[in-house]
Amino acid sequence: MNEAASTHLSGGAVPRAQSLMRRINGLADRLPYDLVAIAARLFPAVVFWLSARTKVDGFTIKDSTYFLFENVYNLPLVPPAPAAVLATVAEHVLPVLLILGFLSRLSALGLLVMTAVSQIFVFPNAWVTHGLWAAALLVVLAQGPGRLSLDHLFKLDKTV
Repeated sequence: MNEAASTHLSGGAVPRAQSLMRRINGLADRLPYDLVAIAARLFPAVVFWLSARTKVDGFTIKDSTYFLFENVYNLPLVPPAPAAVLATVAEHVLPVLLILGFLSRLSALGLLVMTAVSQIFVFPNAWVTHGLWAAALLVVLAQGPGRLSLDHLFKLDKTV
């Protein structure tokens, strides 16, 4: 590096970059956690809810759902028929609880386990998608649902 470039970098560019980063960080610090928590609850919940709706016809689990669990999904330990029922019920109940912010950490944990099972045994090449779901669910698990939740209203979780 020549002397002019060295002087330019040390003579003002670095302090300006530091100042800019402090301003950006200051703005980010003002972002309410409650807004982050709603997004972290809502977006993965919608994904699971939409998946659940593909598994049923009214209140009946579709034959195609049983077929997938019997022939495509390689789940260990749980037989295909009970696994289909458990997954379908969980994909309907847990997202609703998560959106309402009721039993949020438990719901996030359940969906995180389902995400891990899907990643490991069903769609091992979908790690980017599953990673995004997991990141949002981990926010709720680690920090709670925020103040705009039934958990907060009923004092079932801390306020961040």
